[in-house]
Amino acid sequence: MMPRDTGTEASRDPRSLRKEIGKKRQLIRSILRWYSLDGRKLPWRGERNLYRVLVSEIMLQQTQVSRVLQKYPLFLGLFPSFSSLSKAKPAAVIRAWQGMGYNKRAIRLHQLARMVMERHNGRLPASIEELSSLPGVGRYTAHAIACFATNKPVPVVDTNIRRVLGRIYPKHSKAMSVWDLAQRALPATGTYDWNQALMDLGATICVSSSPKCPVCPVRAVCPSAFIVKPTVGKKANREPSREGIPNRIYRGRIVETLRRLPHQRALTIAQLGPRIKKSFSQQDKRWLHELLQRLEKDGLVKMKIGPRALSISLPT
Repeated sequence: MMPRDTGTEASRDPRSLRKEIGKKRQLIRSILRWYSLDGRKLPWRGERNLYRVLVSEIMLQQTQVSRVLQKYPLFLGLFPSFSSLSKAKPAAVIRAWQGMGYNKRAIRLHQLARMVMERHNGRLPASIEELSSLPGVGRYTAHAIACFATNKPVPVVDTNIRRVLGRIYPKHSKAMSVWDLAQRALPATGTYDWNQALMDLGATICVSSSPKCPVCPVRAVCPSAFIVKPTVGKKANREPSREGIPNRIYRGRIVETLRRLPHQRALTIAQLGPRIKKSFSQQDKRWLHELLQRLEKDGLVKMKIGPRALSISLPT
């Protein structure tokens, strides 16, 4: 698990090298043993269906596992395959995504399903390069699908794994990218369990602000054990807002309001405005229209110019 850098003193000193190899083996054994006993039991663990793995990974992006556990089976019940999802109306997919947040993910997943059916004969591509070209699939998701669905021996780096490796290898994490570190940390076999174990370790024990070092399976060999300081949050960048509320909150309110409407119903700006902002006034109309334009560009709303007023609805 320790990076092999031929330019370091450790690689030139046989005793240091043997020590590092021993540490790697001990870490792998300890973490995998802990995972076999205390790893989280999640419905997508062990899943080999590419579609189901993809849905779980898209849902888990910036969303708590507890929420995904509720929505995952419901979504699969409505759309059990790439084919069924590709044939669905965008509005139906957005409604099925209710409660998940980051609604753009639903549209990207829908676009991805259509692309898979139209360009890949209904099968998800196997290579990381092709996966990365699909809507909503970044480096993490492409590697996660490759590892968890096809058992490829590739690294997976999410927030939890980044934190765990950074604490186990504080010096190396400063000298190389976390992806390079994760690649060199891979065991020779059992990559699937290894990546899942690191995720669980970061999610349940090696947490951000108050790591539970006394019960950590690698506390004896982790240089950061018992000395990790609480994480100090970075100063948040100011984001566009209206009367102190970020625009992203208003965006979510707009989608949620339209999602609750009966099918085929639409609202005008005058009707929608007070539903998302209590103090909505004439001065807010231009701001709301700009929000709606961006949401339409993202595929989350549809605007139609009628004989009397502009109407807003979910996309059809």
